[in-house]
Amino acid sequence: MGSVASSRPRPRPRSRVIARLPRRQGTLWLLRRLAKAALTIFVVTSLTFFMVRLLPGDPVDVYVQTQIAQYGFTYDDAVAQASSLFAFNSDQPLLLQYVDYLSRLARGDLGQSILSSGVPVTEIIFQYLPWTLFSVGTGLLLAIVFGVLLGMLMAYRRGGVLDDALSALGSILYSIPNYLFAIMLIVFFGVRLDWLPITNMRGALSSGQDVEFSVAFVRDAFYHAALPILTYTLTGIGTWMLLMKSSTVAALDEDYVTAARARGIRPGRIAATYVGRNAILPLFTQMTIAIGFVVGGSFLVEPIFVYQGIGYILFTAIQRRDYPLMQGIFLMITVSVVVATLLADILYSRLDPRIRTSGGEG
Repeated sequence: MGSVASSRPRPRPRSRVIARLPRRQGTLWLLRRLAKAALTIFVVTSLTFFMVRLLPGDPVDVYVQTQIAQYGFTYDDAVAQASSLFAFNSDQPLLLQYVDYLSRLARGDLGQSILSSGVPVTEIIFQYLPWTLFSVGTGLLLAIVFGVLLGMLMAYRRGGVLDDALSALGSILYSIPNYLFAIMLIVFFGVRLDWLPITNMRGALSSGQDVEFSVAFVRDAFYHAALPILTYTLTGIGTWMLLMKSSTVAALDEDYVTAARARGIRPGRIAATYVGRNAILPLFTQMTIAIGFVVGGSFLVEPIFVYQGIGYILFTAIQRRDYPLMQGIFLMITVSVVVATLLADILYSRLDPRIRTSGGEG
């Protein structure tokens, strides 16, 4: 009996089992989030494939109509020229096109642009994407920095004239769409007042300026990106002002701030260490999500300023029905937003572990 009893597996200590539960729940939570992100990318990619083909006309039709309207080609001549230029078969069944697209996508091949024959979509994206990351990223950074500082100032001066003025300004800037603000800049400061050389500021670089590590290149890049950066900054700063004000007001009412004041800690240290650090934590997830929307936020602004970034090339691709290029850019935007949202969930779960140990719902 003694040998049988000794051969039985000993029960694990209850404390050790309980300690492993949060880790297992966190792993399951992360796996569910990853599966949800992958499914979202697949669904959006599939919807994009079919929706771009619901647009009136196809690449050949758009090209033929352009040749007839602008250059006086006959219909037969325009069709013959289009057939010789484009490797696109509009008569192929849609389902076969979809299967072929998924098979190439699984191999990491986004295809080739229809209108830029022989040029891979990835090459076009990598050519124009850096300019969008530069302009939108700089505008987002400036909006966050100044928005956070002004939001803290509003919270410390709440109820006063400065708070009322900045709150009204933040609400106005928050309400104006970025494309409308871009149009206002051109109309009032470029046309009416003639303060801005709008024509000279078009494009991403001046003609003849090479991409190089030099002061001239940096100056020229900022010159052409000045109006998009100004648009992204001013239309985004209102959001961060109002969010930071609300978060700072909540932090000022916490007991640890009252205790720090009672201990005689300097107001500057309280503002930076006790209030600012804790007030900005809830904004981290918003910042992460905003970074994911960097690429998509340029779609309407860049064509207005003729700033040749990814938004400009996407607008051109839609006009000319370049299906592979449209699909590639939309896929990139989808992946960036989904990944940013996933990172925001992970970051928030780190700040509040209850999110990943409460059954996976936050």
